[in-house]
Amino acid sequence: MAGSERIQSDDLPSEPARPAKGINFDSLGQLTLCRIREFYREPEIIFWMVIFPILMAGGLGLAFRSQPQDAVQVATTDEAIARKLSDQASVDVELLDSDAANRALATGKVLVVVSPDNDGVSYRFDDTNPEARVARLILDNALQQASGRSDVLATSEDFVREPGSRYIDFLIPGLLGLNIMGGSIWGIGFTIVDTRRRKLLKRLVASPMPRWQYLLSFLISRLVLLVIEVGVVIAFATLVFGVPMRGPIWEFVLLCVLGSFSFSALGILIAARPRTIEAVSGVMNFVMLPMWICSGVFFSPERFPEVVLPLIRLLPLTAVIDALRANMLRGESLLGMEWQLAVMVGWLVLCFPLALWLFRWK
Repeated sequence: MAGSERIQSDDLPSEPARPAKGINFDSLGQLTLCRIREFYREPEIIFWMVIFPILMAGGLGLAFRSQPQDAVQVATTDEAIARKLSDQASVDVELLDSDAANRALATGKVLVVVSPDNDGVSYRFDDTNPEARVARLILDNALQQASGRSDVLATSEDFVREPGSRYIDFLIPGLLGLNIMGGSIWGIGFTIVDTRRRKLLKRLVASPMPRWQYLLSFLISRLVLLVIEVGVVIAFATLVFGVPMRGPIWEFVLLCVLGSFSFSALGILIAARPRTIEAVSGVMNFVMLPMWICSGVFFSPERFPEVVLPLIRLLPLTAVIDALRANMLRGESLLGMEWQLAVMVGWLVLCFPLALWLFRWK
């Protein structure tokens, strides 16, 4: 432990104490380098910051890749119904007895169980499952056609699978926002509290360095790490899945930087007082959990009740993801993102001064 403290303290500015006037760029630069060195001293950070988002994007991209829709899995207790559906390419039917069919439905092996009911049929399925509701419609259409129904209106299908309209295109900006938030809040929060826990912050009390300069070094160091976090994910998504970048690149970079600063300021605020890793972990999880769920990483926040949507739009992760999607997928300029920019700037302006006020060296 003593060796670790000695190494960390050597990274801090060593110039003689003197009254601080304005910004001391030399000490600020050394502090920023210290923050960057902490990154490569802990190689496991690379996994969570670079490899994990790629694995998640790759896994979800393969799971939701563009391909012809599979036949829906259904079961029936009637042999006549099974014969009618045997020639329907959209349905994969299995003939089972009543108990076996119910077990298959309960375990998710099939989505719908169809059985005779008086002069018609009865569909048994979970109406809260979107896939089951779609399967019921496909099954009903297949049965009606097999029973001789003719459509009175001719229809055609035009499948949309070009880049920009797929689920993977929707997902990548969400993963980018999630990665920026996690790297900023977790990285900064843990570093400050761990430094406080090991009594290293106490050594800075006697120095002429103001606290705002120490905290500013965290914001600046995030710019360097941001290039790695965002660049690797974007390169992977573009090369492997063909995710488009339709907006100006400099505006995309600006959105990432502003989002990173907003989350970094929030991370500094969270770490301003806690003295233990356990305490700051609890606070960070409490703050980040609503954004993980509600901010639209994996699905649109429009699924939530309208009464809570105004609150969701105030979350910084919601603003970052919405702005990234607007830039990447729709090619919108910053002039069309006034609300998202205002939310990000608002969190930065609110959190950083508050963190300065609450921050304690000890």
